[in-house]
Amino acid sequence: MSKYHESDFEAAVIECLQEVGWEYAAGPDLDRGGDYTNPRLEDRLEAALKRINRKAAPAAIREALRTVRNVPAGPLEQRNAAFMDWLQGGVPVNYRESGEKKADLVRLVDYEKPGNNEFLAVNQFTVAGKAKRRFDLVLFVNGLPLAVCELKSPVAGDADATAAYLQIRNYLQDVPEAFVPNVVCAISDLAVSKVGTITAAEDRYMEWKTESGERETEEMARYDVFFKGVFRPERFLDLARNFTCFSKNGDGGSKIFAGYHQYFAVRKAVESTRAAVGGSKKAGVFWHTQGSGKSLSMVFYAHLLQTVLDSPTIIVITDRNDLDDQLFGQFVRCSDFLRQTAVQAKSCEHLRELIEGRKANGIFFTTMQKFLDYGGPLSTRENIVVMADEAHRSQYGLSERVKIEVDENGAETARTVQGIARLVRNAVPNATFIGFTGTPISTKDRSTVEVFGNCIDVYDMTQAVADHAVCPIYYESRAVKLHLDRKTLEAIDREYDVLAEEAEAGAIERSKKALATMDSLLGSDETVDSFVEDLLDHYEKNREHLLTGKAMVVAYSRPVAWKVYRRILEKRPDWPEGKVAIVMTESNQDPEEWRKAIGDKRAREETARRFKDDASGLKLVVVVDMWLTGFDVPSLATMYLFKPMKEHNLMQAIARVNRVYKDKEGGLVVDYVGIAQALKEAMAAYTKRDRTKLPDMDVSKKVYAQFRERLIICQDIFHAYDYGAFLDGSPKERADAISGGVNFLLAPERGKAKEDFLKEALGLRQALSLCASLTTPAERGHAAYFEAVRMLLKHLADAGKGPNKLFSIKEINERINNLLKHAIHSEGIVPVIEVSEGGRSLFDPDFLRKLAKMKNRNLAVEMLRKLIEDQIRVYSRSRLVKAQIFSEKMTALMNGYLNGQITNEKVIQELLAMANDIMAGDRSEEMSQEELAFYEAITRPEAIKDFYTHDVLVAMTKELTDQLRRNRTVDWQYRNDARAHMRMLVIRLLKKYKYPPEGLDAAMETVLKQCEVWTDNAP
Repeated sequence: MSKYHESDFEAAVIECLQEVGWEYAAGPDLDRGGDYTNPRLEDRLEAALKRINRKAAPAAIREALRTVRNVPAGPLEQRNAAFMDWLQGGVPVNYRESGEKKADLVRLVDYEKPGNNEFLAVNQFTVAGKAKRRFDLVLFVNGLPLAVCELKSPVAGDADATAAYLQIRNYLQDVPEAFVPNVVCAISDLAVSKVGTITAAEDRYMEWKTESGERETEEMARYDVFFKGVFRPERFLDLARNFTCFSKNGDGGSKIFAGYHQYFAVRKAVESTRAAVGGSKKAGVFWHTQGSGKSLSMVFYAHLLQTVLDSPTIIVITDRNDLDDQLFGQFVRCSDFLRQTAVQAKSCEHLRELIEGRKANGIFFTTMQKFLDYGGPLSTRENIVVMADEAHRSQYGLSERVKIEVDENGAETARTVQGIARLVRNAVPNATFIGFTGTPISTKDRSTVEVFGNCIDVYDMTQAVADHAVCPIYYESRAVKLHLDRKTLEAIDREYDVLAEEAEAGAIERSKKALATMDSLLGSDETVDSFVEDLLDHYEKNREHLLTGKAMVVAYSRPVAWKVYRRILEKRPDWPEGKVAIVMTESNQDPEEWRKAIGDKRAREETARRFKDDASGLKLVVVVDMWLTGFDVPSLATMYLFKPMKEHNLMQAIARVNRVYKDKEGGLVVDYVGIAQALKEAMAAYTKRDRTKLPDMDVSKKVYAQFRERLIICQDIFHAYDYGAFLDGSPKERADAISGGVNFLLAPERGKAKEDFLKEALGLRQALSLCASLTTPAERGHAAYFEAVRMLLKHLADAGKGPNKLFSIKEINERINNLLKHAIHSEGIVPVIEVSEGGRSLFDPDFLRKLAKMKNRNLAVEMLRKLIEDQIRVYSRSRLVKAQIFSEKMTALMNGYLNGQITNEKVIQELLAMANDIMAGDRSEEMSQEELAFYEAITRPEAIKDFYTHDVLVAMTKELTDQLRRNRTVDWQYRNDARAHMRMLVIRLLKKYKYPPEGLDAAMETVLKQCEVWTDNAP
C-alpha cells in the first residue's frame, strides 16, 4: 500500500465539507485573470451581491465592491476588524443616482436565507504578496476567503498541528491581504484539529467536539466532527455574524471566536430567554466553570439577544464594584460588536434616568448593593433583561432576613431587610432574569432557582480541562508549617461555620466577632512571621522561576494583609522595587502609610496592568477580596492561601490560577489554613465527573506519586550509564554527563529506550513543576539531569522542523545552564560542546573538526546527520536532484549503521565526507546556484555526459535558466494550459541541443520536475 500523503488527508476534509453543503473547486483550475495578488473571487463576489441585494441600485453595488476591494491601509488586525464590521452588519455606501445623493446598506452575506449564498471550498489556492504562498484549503463564501485551513499529513514525523500553526503565522506575514476578509483559521493533522483567529496564540486555538451540541466527550475532537461542526454552512454564518468579535484595548486587542461550549450554551440561553419573556420571567442559570470564558459568553448573549428579542434593554448586575469594573470593561472593549457602548450607573436614580424615556436598547451596569436603599420601580417595561453575574444565595435572596446593628453606645437593634433579589424585582417588576455563574449552585440553595429558574447549560471543570479551556488546579497543604496552636485551629473551624451560615439572620454580626478573633490569631507577629518565612522559602525555591513567576497571596483581612506585605519587604530588602505590591480597598480611616502603598483607583489599575504584563517586574501581590473574582492573569500559577474560605467564594478565588498559558501544567494552591475539608464540601455541588477528580488535586497524594514513579523509570533506563558526576561535579563534568547520557540513548540498539525516556522525562518535568516543594534535593538533582538530557535530545530531534526550531549549541548551553540554576541552584556555564558564537553550520570546517573529535560518538553521528538533513531539506526547495542524491546516500548509510553493519567510527567518516562533498559541490565559478540546479537535472542520468561536452551542457543550462526566468508564470505546474506552455518551451529549447538522447526519455521529466521546484521557490 502506498504512503498516506497530505493530499489524501486534504481530499478527506474536502469530502467532509461536501457532505454538509460546500461545493469544491481546485485552485489551479479557477480563472483568476492572472492576478494572484487578489485573494477574492471577484466574479462570484459581484454576482452574489447582486443576488442578495436585489433592490439595491447598481451604483450601490459598485460602491460596495469598491469599498471591499480597498480596505483602508493599516495593521492587519485593524483592517480585519473593519471588514468584520461590514461582514456582520453590511457595507454602508453613498452614491449618486440621477444626480441625487443616496445612501444604502449592501449586505455581503444573506444570513436569513443561508441557501442564497455560495459556499466554495478551494484547495491549493495561491496568493502572491511579499512572497508567493499556496494554501492547502480556503473556504469562500460569496467569493470572499473567510477561512483558511492548513493541513498536515498524519503520518509525517516532522509535520503536525503545531507546524500548521507556524505556517499560518508565516502566511500572515507573507500574504496579509489574504487574511483581511478572514473569519477563522483551522489547523489539523487528523489527530489534532483546532480553530483560532488571526490574533490567537497556538494555545488559544480550540477544538470543536460536537456537530449538533449534544454531550461532548473528554477525548480529542475527531477531524470530521471538527470540520462538520465548525463549517456546516448555516452554522459557520452564525458563528461569523454572532460569535466572532474584537476585544479592543489600547494595545490593539484580540479577535475572539467562540468555543463550541460557548456557542451552543448561548444559543440555548437566548431561546430560554425568549420563552421566559412571555411567561415565567425566569430564563435560567448559565453555569460554566471559572476561566472558561463566561464574560465573553455574556457578551455573545447580549449581542444575539438584540436580534432575537428586537433590541431589549439589558441590565447587568454584579455583587462587587471591582467585578462590575472588570465585566463592564469587557463589554466596553466589545462595543463595536455590540453596536452600542455599555454605561455604568452611579446609583439607582442614575439607572432610572438612563432607562427612562427609551423603549429599547441600552446596556447598563450596576451593583446589587445600589438597590438596598431604593424604593419603587425603575421601569415597568417588559423588554428588559437582567443579567446577574455570580448568582448565588448569599447575593440574591427573595426572603426577608434580620439584620443586627450596633450603635455607638454598643446597643443592639434588629431590623428586617428584604433580600436583594426582591428589591431588584420590585425595581423592574416585568423584567426577565437570567443568572450566570462559574461555580455550581448548592443543593441547599433554593433561592437562586426561585429567582432565575433551572440550569440552562453546564460546562463542568472536567470538560473544561479536557478541552484545554482551563488548566487543572492542584492543592498543597502547608498549614503545619505555621505550627498553629489548638486555639487558632478551633477559631478557624468556627470561622468556617460562620461562612456556612452567611445568608442566615445574625450571621453578619457573628462574622464580625469571628473576624476580630481571627485577626488577632492569624495577624499575630509570630504567626505572620512564620507564614512569610515559609512563603518566601517555598516561592523562591519552587515557583519564582516557573513561567513568569507571578504569584498571589490571599490574606485574611486588611490588617493581616498589611502585616504580610510589610514583613515580605523587611525580609527581602534586596528585592527590586516594585516586585511585590498590596491590593485592597482604600478607606479614609487608613493610616497614611497604608494609603500611600494602596493608592487610589487609578494606582490600583496601574498595578493590575503591571501584574498582567508578563514582562513586568511585579511578581507577588498581596490581596484580601479584590482580584479574587473576574481578574485574569493567564501566567499566574501560584496562590498562597492565608484566609479561610468556603463554597463558591473558595472556588472563585482558586480559579485565579486555572487560566491557560503556554507550558503551564496547572495552577497550584498552597494552603496555610486547612481548606481541604472546605474544598471537599465545595466540590460536592459539582458534577459527578468533577467530584471523581477531587483526589487528583492533592499534589502530595497524586502528583508527587507520579513524579516518584517516573523518576524510577528514568533511572531504570539509565541503569547502565553512570551520571553521578552531574550531581556533584564541576560544570565541565556536568556537561560531559549530559552529552554522555544523550550519547548513551542515541546508540542504535536503544531506539525504544530513547522513546520511552522522552515520554517519561516530559512527565517528570510536568510533575516536578507542581510538587517541587515536596521533593528532596537528591530527587531534584536526578530530575534536573533527566530534563537536561531530554532537552538536548529534543533539540536534536527538532532541528530544521520549523522557523523557530533550528538547532543551536549555544542555545542549548544557555537553556541547560538556566535549568541548572533554577532546579539545583548551580551557577556556571555548561559547555556541551565548545563552538563559535554563531552556533552550528555545516559549512564551518572548524565546527566539523570539533564534531569529529567528540568522544561521544553516537551524539556526533546524530548531530552530523541532522546537519546534513537540514541541508538536504534546503536543497529540496531549490535543487531537486542534489537533494535526491544526498538523501539516497544518507538513507543507505544510516540503514547500515542502525542495522549494525557500520560502526559509529565509520559512519562519522562517511558523514564528514558527505559534508565535504556538499560544500565542494556548492562552489562553481562558471554557474550560479540557480544554474547549478538545472545543470544537475540535465545531467541526472550519468550517461548524458557521454553525448555532450561539458561546455555544451553548461550552455544548455544557461539558456534554459534564462528562458524559464523570462517566461515564468505563477502556478504553471498546476494549471494545465500554463503547464503545457512551459513544457513546450522546455522541449523546444532542449531539442535544439537534441536533448534528451534516444533511450533517455525519462531525463526530460527530471528537468520538468526541477522546473516545478524552481518556480515554487525562486524569488
